Amino acid sequence: MDSARADILAARHRLATRGWIPRHAEAFRHLPPPAADVWLGEDAGQGAVACEAHPLAGAGWTLHPFGLSPQGRVSARWLDAGDILQRDELFAGLPRAAGAHENGANDAAPFAWAHRALCRQGLRLRIGGSPDGDHGPSETVWLQLRHQPRQAVEAPLLVIEVLPGVHSVLVETHERQPQACGQAIVQNLQVHVLLGEGASLHHLRVAAPGAADCVAHHLHATLDAGARYVQALIASGSRYHLQREVIELHADRATAHSAALLLAAGTAMEHQVRISHAAAHTASTLEDLALASGAARAVLNAHTRIAPGALHADVRQQLAAIPTGGQPKLVLRPHLEIHNDEVQASHGAVWGALPQDALFYARQRGLDERQARGLIVEGMAGALMRRCFTDEPMLDALAVDTLLHAAVDSHLAAGAQAGHG
Repeated sequence: MDSARADILAARHRLATRGWIPRHAEAFRHLPPPAADVWLGEDAGQGAVACEAHPLAGAGWTLHPFGLSPQGRVSARWLDAGDILQRDELFAGLPRAAGAHENGANDAAPFAWAHRALCRQGLRLRIGGSPDGDHGPSETVWLQLRHQPRQAVEAPLLVIEVLPGVHSVLVETHERQPQACGQAIVQNLQVHVLLGEGASLHHLRVAAPGAADCVAHHLHATLDAGARYVQALIASGSRYHLQREVIELHADRATAHSAALLLAAGTAMEHQVRISHAAAHTASTLEDLALASGAARAVLNAHTRIAPGALHADVRQQLAAIPTGGQPKLVLRPHLEIHNDEVQASHGAVWGALPQDALFYARQRGLDERQARGLIVEGMAGALMRRCFTDEPMLDALAVDTLLHAAVDSHLAAGAQAGHG
């Protein structure tokens, strides 16, 4: 038996002996995920049905230049996890169960094992450097990554390595194209971000699954000294949709900022963020805004840990949720775990309807109810994104306002349909 097959069988054995995520698991208490059979393609009615993606997609990923922006040096390797040597290269340096090591994060370990058992292909990106091996500072590297599903049940892998001193802007999109794959899918994605010393990555992620899809995206970021990771997420709900981030700030002066706009119209959506501060002068900011309508379920689950050695850590958490119609269930869970007195930390949660005075003044401008709601929500979402991506030309280049307008308009339209259904 080759080592690739042995690794797959070992992962399945681990799931069989340790079991799937129990319903009482703290991290998943409010929105339990479907059973392991669903993620392994063994559920009734599931199978390895192919979805037609672009022939150059490789593992479902297509890599694109970003307009006329300088590209710098990028190494991209599409790898086959069924091949012994390529599987070793694909998983090289990655934890066997990413993010499953502290503060209840073991709750998510079964997802990692299911991914290991099902993963067939992946992409490794190495950003920066030069042909002579120089890893010194360079111009900002701009890239676009698009993913389309290749199977009805799949476990894609993406590894992003930004070399020391390199700055990069990456747009990663998961937007279903019906002509490419018109059926409901199950997707267990693992993304690993590795930032070298002094490197930075501004990461715009868009995840818009189909309403009947089951989707779990797990992102694990590890930052070296002085590195900066900034992620802006725009995500909509589905039958089950989990966005989970584990960010490790274990080197001096590493910083992270995560901002998310989450939209659930009669669907399910959970955002889990676990940030670990284990070094001095580290800083993190987390801001979430959830919109929910109909019978939607939306959970914002944040946990930041400050270790004893994280002197002068600076931590900010702010969660907000707004029902936009119907009777959605909204759960906000900010949490700080502090083991050092010499830190600055704050957290908060705000739940409530859109301000009636703002709606009144918007209606006075001749807007109907839906347009008024859209205008106010877009303003709130735009402010959220501007606190995350503080460079205005970058926001313009990424067309963030256009993305927000489309996401909010789609959410309000879906909510109106649900209300009339």
